Amino acid sequence: MASLSSKTALITGCNRGIGRAILEKLASLGCNIICATRNQTPEFEEFTSDLSKKFSVTISHIYFDLADEESIKTSLSQLIKTKPAIDILINNAGIAHGGIMLMTPLKKIKEVFQVNYFSQILVTQYIAKIMTKQKSGVIINMSSVMAMENFAGGSAYAASKAAVAAFTRSVANELAPCNIRLNAVAPGLIETEMGNAMDQKTQDLFNARSDFKRRGTPEEVANLVAFLVSDEAKYITGQIIRIDGGM
Repeated sequence: MASLSSKTALITGCNRGIGRAILEKLASLGCNIICATRNQTPEFEEFTSDLSKKFSVTISHIYFDLADEESIKTSLSQLIKTKPAIDILINNAGIAHGGIMLMTPLKKIKEVFQVNYFSQILVTQYIAKIMTKQKSGVIINMSSVMAMENFAGGSAYAASKAAVAAFTRSVANELAPCNIRLNAVAPGLIETEMGNAMDQKTQDLFNARSDFKRRGTPEEVANLVAFLVSDEAKYITGQIIRIDGGM
């Protein structure tokens, strides 16, 4: 894997699961990190402090709630005032939801879209302005195989991830003239808290559809992300790349 030394990445939702694995992987490749999480916790700050020392990289923290548009704007406006050089944006944070459409309140669907879709647009708008001035950058959005497969109960989550996929393709075309690449990663069932929260019937269905008959790991997703943000993937943009064990 190519070194990311001297690069800086902003990663949302990197305090657990896939986001945490991406944080560890990019740090191991020499990348400086801006961690964007909802809350400040001593455990996570201690973890990132140890990671910073281990790989001799800089790791800083910003905080905002993806469900709160003003929170995002305030935090990112303060960040931009420091005139940071941000080479990589990972829109990883999201929430899961499963429910039959006829029994899902519209309010809940809007909540899922706010966190999984609208917040990613807003964060991308702020960070892409930095990248356009630099005339370079890489953005990774987190979609899902559920955006492309037929699963009952996906009127909120799967639809929001399909919106992320469409957003990725469209904006990749817009940003390419500024030498900014934009791709989405679409994981299958991964060994995370979100995956564990699925009912057993759905978990069994995912595993049965996978050629390997198992879940993926956060580290496997992180390896794909690390490749996509590196110069080894500099001719890849506008793609929705599945990592699902062959579903």
